Amino acid sequence: MTFRTRFAPSPTGPLHLGHACSAVTAHDMARAAAGQFFLRIDDIDQSRARPEWEAQIVEDLNWLGLTWDAPLHRQSEHLTTYRAAIDRLSARGLTYPCSCTRRDIEAAASAPQEGVPEFGPDGRIYPGTCRTRPMSEAKPADAIRLDLSRCTAPLLTFTETGPAHHGRHDVTLETLRLTVGDPVLARPNMAASYHLSIVLDDAAQQITHVIRGEDLFEATHLQRFLQHLLGLPTPTYHHHALIRDERGKRLAKRDDARAIARYREDGATPADIRQMIGL
Repeated sequence: MTFRTRFAPSPTGPLHLGHACSAVTAHDMARAAAGQFFLRIDDIDQSRARPEWEAQIVEDLNWLGLTWDAPLHRQSEHLTTYRAAIDRLSARGLTYPCSCTRRDIEAAASAPQEGVPEFGPDGRIYPGTCRTRPMSEAKPADAIRLDLSRCTAPLLTFTETGPAHHGRHDVTLETLRLTVGDPVLARPNMAASYHLSIVLDDAAQQITHVIRGEDLFEATHLQRFLQHLLGLPTPTYHHHALIRDERGKRLAKRDDARAIARYREDGATPADIRQMIGL
């Protein structure tokens, strides 16, 4: 089987050194395996995506010497695929509309039980306030959530090759209910959530290896479960160490001083960037 991986940034700001680490790591692993590397633009959130940031992403990656083996895959061009997947889950009675705002969820979770996690890979763990609402009551301003209380699954697994979590990992429905709650599948004015869209995109592109930062390791459990529900293949995962600043804080897009474009303007070379990120 051909090794196939991808780099999937959101066009909502400049690429920083952390993005460079993910992109270069994925690209180099694909080339070392005589495989394929793809660039995917995760622009599902059209309220924040900007064409100028997409153009900057392409320019930065070209400057780093990275090449990809197919035209750009943009999420905004595959909205019907995401909607169809949600419709399939709804037809099985596994979804419900949710009108709760972030403030509502915060208020409902203001007194968490001792020892129970407050946050998971989908954000604040949802207490199930709207779980009894039928899809027939869905309104345009509603989110759509997956009802884990109606789901069934055997013991699921995925394989991790990254240094911090190397080995086989189990995914159980009971753990997901405790650590994730009912995850969002679609938000108002967004065709799909991050978790749903990427598992569908990975399947569509026949991705065999997902290579990304270790901050997304916990999200893999939810994504593995969505793959099971939708009958999708499971890639091998590789979560690499994060690039952090001098205080140990991981980089974010607001850290413009760490932007690749800023280093370019200051005269850095692609080799300099590789050295900065430990590659």
